[in-house]
Amino acid sequence: MFENMDFSKMGEMLQKAQEEAKKMQEESAGKEFTAKSGGGLVKVTGNGSGEIIDIEIDDSLLEDKDSLQILLISAVNDVNKMIEEDKKLAASKMLGGLGGFGGKF
Repeated sequence: MFENMDFSKMGEMLQKAQEEAKKMQEESAGKEFTAKSGGGLVKVTGNGSGEIIDIEIDDSLLEDKDSLQILLISAVNDVNKMIEEDKKLAASKMLGGLGGFGGKF
C-alpha cells in the first residue's frame, strides 16, 4: 500500500496543506452570505466565519412577533447553510489540490 510513497516529502506536504487551509480561512472570513425570508421581509447577512453581521426587518413585522420569529429563524438557518456549504466546497477544493496518495508526494 505504501510502497510507492516518498515519505521524505510528507512534512513539506503537510506544511503546504496548513498554509492553504489558513489562506482559505482568511478568504472565507471576507465573504458575505445573505438569506431572505417572507418575500424579503427579513434579511440576514453572515460572514464566512459564521458570524451574523446584519439583520434587516421590515417595519410591517414589528407588530407580529410570531411571524417575525418564524421568518428570522428561517433566514438565519438559511444563511448558516450557505456558510456551511461554502466551507465544504473550500475543503473539497483544498483536498483535491493536495494530490492524494500513491507516489504523488
